[in-house]
Order: sequence, then structure tokens, then C-alpha cells
Amino acid sequence: MSTGLNTGDSAWLMVSTAMVLLMTPGLAFFYGGMVRSKNMLTMLYMSFICISLVTVLWFLYGYGMAFGNDAGGGFIGWGDWRLGHVPPNALQGRIPEQIYACFQLTFAIITVALISGSIAGRARFGPWMLFAAVWVTLVYLPIAHWVFAPSGWLNSWGVLDFAGGLVVELNSGISGLALALVLGPGVAFRRGEGPRPDNVPFVLLGLGLLWFGWFGFNAGSALSDGGLATRAFVSTMIAGCAGMLAWRLLEWLRFRRMSRLGSASGALAGLVAITPSCAFVGVEGAFAIGVVAALVCTYAVELKLVAGYDDTLDVTGIHGAGGIVGVVALGFLATGWDQGAPGLFYGGSAALLGKQVVAVLAVGLYAFTVTYLIGRVVDRLTRMRMTDEEQARGTDSAFAEG
Repeated sequence: MSTGLNTGDSAWLMVSTAMVLLMTPGLAFFYGGMVRSKNMLTMLYMSFICISLVTVLWFLYGYGMAFGNDAGGGFIGWGDWRLGHVPPNALQGRIPEQIYACFQLTFAIITVALISGSIAGRARFGPWMLFAAVWVTLVYLPIAHWVFAPSGWLNSWGVLDFAGGLVVELNSGISGLALALVLGPGVAFRRGEGPRPDNVPFVLLGLGLLWFGWFGFNAGSALSDGGLATRAFVSTMIAGCAGMLAWRLLEWLRFRRMSRLGSASGALAGLVAITPSCAFVGVEGAFAIGVVAALVCTYAVELKLVAGYDDTLDVTGIHGAGGIVGVVALGFLATGWDQGAPGLFYGGSAALLGKQVVAVLAVGLYAFTVTYLIGRVVDRLTRMRMTDEEQARGTDSAFAEG
């Protein structure tokens, strides 16, 4: 291979890629345990199918659209549509480009899978596959180019998002809200029945797999095994633990009880919020972000009861709200160490905060609008929403019907 290859960095990225891929099965168990048993198999498979579906699209044209040469204005890439044209010895920095492409692929996979939680128990499987294919093409790939590609307009403007607070977390949360509005409230939600987790051990197993993979998700985004990866790794641990304990404390202060899923929700909120900021903040900032995320997400998950939208497994309340916390917090808590501008608390100006807020608004508006339109078209063409009778029987009973 080229003399520019760094074998240590390459090995770390290979490991990180496998870790992030494991997050999708982890998400499948997390979601599967949170729904009723009659919907569990479908919920598991809605995540697993994203692995094969998104992978094929990614290597046909996805990688070129997200990371190819900019087509103008920083809005979309226009590269080689088949990654097969990239030889194994081609480098992206100091690592093989094929491994870099696989690492970024795992982000796309789990982002699509996350959306399924917003429509758990009321979507037909076949239309879900069609939606996922169109969504990753029209929503994920452009936003990934904006934020992750060096020529993307948000990246070039100086917006900070280390590992996907905008691309993965906010994007999936807002898209989940849009699709939930398209399908409307499910039967259980209209009756005032909350989710009834039938397998809490599955939920905790899923959380464990997600947390393990998150170290590859965040620290792997350094694309090296040095100090930047170390900082991201440590921040991930601190924020997840702070979020878990803060959520439990808030439940006790508000209700004098602690729910079975409080620990899982709190840890997830902390991990979501630290994703965009893990390498840009110190240990104090990571702790603060975990606590604030738990506080914000505790109330955000309750908005659906007031507004009347059925975000079944709280994708919007945790991933959407948590992503906003992590992205905006950089305007205050970014230290300016190694890379990126400092935030207000570290001597920076309000310019960074303004850019972070604009990025949240731009990504949120684009994701919501396009996802809503895609959902409407797919539902009109293929009847994505299950009937009340089908929902009562459960999605697993209708699985063979597609």
C-alpha cells in the first residue's frame, strides 16, 4: 500500500466500524424489548433489514453522493457511483478509503433504523423498506454531505458536529416526528395506553450493545488512535453515566418513584447529546451535557401527550431533543482544544453559537419537510399505515403480508 498508510489508525477504524455496526442489532433488541410481544419480531427485523438495504444503496451510489466531489454550493456530492472502482490501496488521509466508506456506511444504517421507533406497531413492513430506501437517498445523503464532507456547506462554514449529532441524532428524531404525523396515532395511543415493554432484559441488552458501539461511533470518528479519540472515548463514558443518574434523580424528585426504563432512557439521552460534542469538550463539559440532556429529554418525551403525536418509542423526545442539546451546547462548552472554535464559556464569541443554532434549524427543517413528503407518497402508493384491526392483531401476524 501507499507509504502514507498508518496501520494503527487503520486497525482502530476497522474495529470501530464493527462496533458501530453492532449498534443496529443493539437497537433492534432495545426497540424489540420496548414493544408488546405481538410486535417484537417485526420491530427487530425493521432494524436488521436496514443493514442489507442501506449497504447495497451505499455501494451503488450513496458514498458518492455523501462524500464525492461537491456538485456546487456544498449541498450534494457527485462522485463515483460504484465504490468498486476504488482500489484497496486508495487512501482517505492515512487510512484505506474502502474502510472509511464502510465506517460511514454504519452511520447511515443506524440512522434509518432509528426512525422505525416512531412508528412501532402501526407500519407495514414492505412499505417501510420502500420508505427507508427513498429516505436514505433524499434525506440522509444530502445532510451527511452538508456536515461530514469537507466541501459541505455546514462543514465549510465552521459548524461543529464531531460524530453525528446533526446527521444521525437530530435527523432521525425530526424525521421520526414527520413520519409519525403521516401515519397518525396508533390504536393504543388513542386509547391513552402507553408503551408496555414486554421484555425489559432485551431493552437492557440493547442498551449495553448500543453503549459498547457508541465508543466506536464517537472515538472512531477521530479516524486515528491518538488524543482526539481518547477525549471522545472518555466524554462518551462520562455523559452516558451522568445522564443515567440524572434521569433517575429527576424521576424521584418529580414522581417519588423510578421507572423500570428510566436508567436506559437517561443513559441514552446522555450518549445522544455527547455525540456531536465528544471531542470538543472537556470532562466537565461532558458531565454537564449528560445532566442537561437528561433534564431536557425527560420533558421532551412528554410533549407527545400534550401535542397528540404518537412518537411511540420516543425517538423525537430523546434523539431529536438530545441532538439539539449536544449541538447547541458546543456554542458554550467547546474548549477549542486541538480543533474547532471555542465556545462562550472558554473565551469564544457568539458566532459559534449562532452557527450551531442555524445548523439545527436547517437540518431540522429539511429533514422534516422531505420526510413528510416521502411518507405521504409511500403511504398513498403502498398503504404504509396498518388498519386498526391489523394493529390489534399485531404487526407480527401481518409480517408475511408485507
